[in-house]
Amino acid sequence: MVNEGLTSSGHDSGTITNSRIALMDLFAQETRLKSNLNDVRNDTGRVAFCGPYVLAAITGYSISKVEDVVRDLREVPAGCRPIVKGTYTEEVAEALSRFGFVMKPVSSFMHLTRKQRPTLWSWMQKPRNAWAHYILAIHKGKEGHWILIKGVKMCDTFTEGRWTFVCDGPHRGCRIMEVFEVKRDLDV
Repeated sequence: MVNEGLTSSGHDSGTITNSRIALMDLFAQETRLKSNLNDVRNDTGRVAFCGPYVLAAITGYSISKVEDVVRDLREVPAGCRPIVKGTYTEEVAEALSRFGFVMKPVSSFMHLTRKQRPTLWSWMQKPRNAWAHYILAIHKGKEGHWILIKGVKMCDTFTEGRWTFVCDGPHRGCRIMEVFEVKRDLDV
């Protein structure tokens, strides 16, 4: 039985726009979202950087798919596939929105000197939503670095895309610059 209110791809034509349908169809075959934590699949054959790792861990897509979305945001010419490194907050937020997630700032410690900013370990002691993903911008050496926290586990390039307990991870003493909460966009 065919429902007359549905489009050929099975979506309700009255409530979903054509661009949303195209976006959903684009990623429909590779979606791996599960109730548990997604390990990162690095299918690039090279080292990937922290921005794509965090995006891949949240969305469940491979590093190459995530990097393609970031390159599209950067308006890289067709045929060019430069390595994605050094992602900005706006690029991460926009890439997440293309995958159906929303990234909201929770707190910023940029107004404090580096030594006055909280460490990852001290931040973990504070109450937060155990069901949401948190992207943290931290100091790693002289550069910034993205890490992903959900509950008491973390994922990033140093763990090679595997989820480990924060207490066992390499960043316990790192200072936090900014914290962002990531959830599914329920308006999709």
